[in-house]
Amino acid sequence: MKLAPHLHRLGNDLVACYLIDTDEGITLIDAGLPGHWRDLQRELRSLGKSVDDVRGLVLTHGDSDHIGFAERLRGAHGVPVFVHAADADRARTGAKPAVALGPWRPGPALGFLGHSLRKNALRTRHLGAVTEVADGDVLDLPGSPVIVGMPGHSPGSVAVHVPLADAVAVGDALTTRHVLTGRTGPQPAPFTDDPAEALASLDRIAGLSASWVLPGHGAPWRISPDRVSEAVRAASRGRGPADT
Repeated sequence: MKLAPHLHRLGNDLVACYLIDTDEGITLIDAGLPGHWRDLQRELRSLGKSVDDVRGLVLTHGDSDHIGFAERLRGAHGVPVFVHAADADRARTGAKPAVALGPWRPGPALGFLGHSLRKNALRTRHLGAVTEVADGDVLDLPGSPVIVGMPGHSPGSVAVHVPLADAVAVGDALTTRHVLTGRTGPQPAPFTDDPAEALASLDRIAGLSASWVLPGHGAPWRISPDRVSEAVRAASRGRGPADT
């Protein structure tokens, strides 16, 4: 789905990843679940392009619902996969500490589980190799994505700022649709390693030039990054509207 010039979304409000389309080729941000491979093929065909036009995949972090088709893209098509060094082992092995489940409701939680199974979540393959990146790196990929370290959800969580697309993809640094409760609007994401650190990291995108803030779960958010931290903090304190 085209969101804006150069910017497309794959998936839906339950699980999403993003495509940056340029004359020099395509950069992907996150890889959703394995079943999003078909979504990728459809979006590429709509652009008159193919997997051969994909120059790189940048992961916001190494969790299984963000690496879905990454190894297929890397192994079968030679596309490099970039991930922060602190999440490289998570992307390669799936190692993740136990975290508190937090609030949940049966309907939304089962809906998320069912969607994940339909998108072949049980077939997720971990990465055989990755290219490690660090905070501040500007990648030699279409759109010149910039890595912004945002530890908290995981040690190597990052935002990916793409000025060409007027967007910053934040992975699970926040969510606009809580997959376990169904609540919409900006709020902290579930399954977070260190919730306090994740909230503090939101200040790191303040000052970035972007009109789109793109979570891995929930609707794309039209807002200045300067306003994100306070909006999510307000939600974490139980203030503000449920939908923004």
